[in-house]
Amino acid sequence: MPAYLSASAVCLLTPHVFCVRFLAVLLLSTGQHICPRKRKLQLSPEQCSIFYADQYGKMFFPNLAAYMSSGPSVAMVLARHRAVSYWKELLGPSNSIKARMTHPHSLRAIYGTDDLRNGLHGSLSISSAEREIRFMFPEVISEPIPAGQRARDYLNLHVNPTLLAGLTALCKEKPADPMMWLADWLMEHNPNKPRLRHYITEEEHQE
Repeated sequence: MPAYLSASAVCLLTPHVFCVRFLAVLLLSTGQHICPRKRKLQLSPEQCSIFYADQYGKMFFPNLAAYMSSGPSVAMVLARHRAVSYWKELLGPSNSIKARMTHPHSLRAIYGTDDLRNGLHGSLSISSAEREIRFMFPEVISEPIPAGQRARDYLNLHVNPTLLAGLTALCKEKPADPMMWLADWLMEHNPNKPRLRHYITEEEHQE
């Protein structure tokens, strides 16, 4: 299993919480996640059967497919370190009634109503995250994140020279807000930022 897939998970806002539009903003504004993909959709019963294929044959499956196809949903790819396990921790138990007793601050305890209408879906594993991302966002091509020597070579070539120069300047300056100072310094000294050319006008040339 490619290690880079542990950096992404699928979040699905189910039909009865679709109206809670601020939820996506709330999740992403914490700075804990990056959302490279998001889309509104309404699954058909057939699509639900494919998406929840691992639940096929269980007694609640017909009700699950009917509920998930009853209205619009929002699908998002959440990206961060150990995204699958972190998102599962935020979600809490799948049964919202139990979640309110054991994990009262979890998302399913807050937004879910019962075992079926638990508010949000999350990838159960890295392999299911890969399958669900391809299902919800078929145009996405998953590419491995550079690691090991490839990552070191990339950082040494494109990042470290400028970053080390910025850190050296930071130590000399010792500003009150070092993070903001360093951010401004990096923006100012970004070697890849566009260079504006000054074109001499005819009037300037005559002067």
